[in-house]
Amino acid sequence: MNSNKDSSVVLPQPSMEQTQKNGSIVFDYHKLQKQANLPTEFIWPNLELAQEELREPLIDLHGFLSGDERATAEAIDLVRGACVNHGFFQVINHGVDASLLKAAIEETDSIFKLPLERKLSIPIKTGLAKGYAGAHAGRFTTNLPWKETFTFNYHEKDAEPLFVDYFKSVFGQDFERKRWIYQKYCQAMWKLSGVLFELLAMSLGVDRKHYKKFFEDGYSIVRFNFYPPCKNSALTLGTGPHYDPNSLTILHQEQVEGLEVFSNNKWQTIRPRSDALVINIGDTFV
Repeated sequence: MNSNKDSSVVLPQPSMEQTQKNGSIVFDYHKLQKQANLPTEFIWPNLELAQEELREPLIDLHGFLSGDERATAEAIDLVRGACVNHGFFQVINHGVDASLLKAAIEETDSIFKLPLERKLSIPIKTGLAKGYAGAHAGRFTTNLPWKETFTFNYHEKDAEPLFVDYFKSVFGQDFERKRWIYQKYCQAMWKLSGVLFELLAMSLGVDRKHYKKFFEDGYSIVRFNFYPPCKNSALTLGTGPHYDPNSLTILHQEQVEGLEVFSNNKWQTIRPRSDALVINIGDTFV
């Protein structure tokens, strides 16, 4: 790692050997924004940017949730077509209150606005999917994503003790509001996931409750991503190309563009909608 103070992303400034040994790479986008050049660790080679928009279906869940047979049949057909072609669709009238989505984002913003030293005091530990990470710098030294993340687990049957224990340990006596909002947020997403699993089952021609026994005792990973400003954004990525190693992902884009899907041998964008959630199937269903 370059130890020059004007071009390094390491704080403090160790040698490459020290960095690899003690994992002391730190992502400080405030400092990086003041530098003339983007550090090579953040430059992604051969970037192929999307030139067109994905034609993923927009599914209104109101009819399905109310038992309307015609709307249900239409939703099933749309889900089946999306999953066969690329695995992505958007849903509206999904039952997750807009005020709850807004509150969760506001609480997460307050975490990302904490001083860097405070955020680094709650790191993601090896083998545990919870805590703060900057550019995944604790795991990689090249092709670093330009983002910060805050992650935690959710288990429906043990939600109360899990949330109280974790958020109190991280935020001390100020934990209660975050705990309450995140718990309500996760409960709403958990309920929606049950609806989506029913739709997926019906699109595959099996009983709508077929997948319930596989997921009713499962854990979910909740991750909030923050993509800071970057004056060299054409050279880097907020999140690199990947598959989702899970069953189902529910994504709230919050009007932030940048999500791209590789379909028909090219990258295509998914346009954010203020009233919609993006759904994609993970490796389990592929």
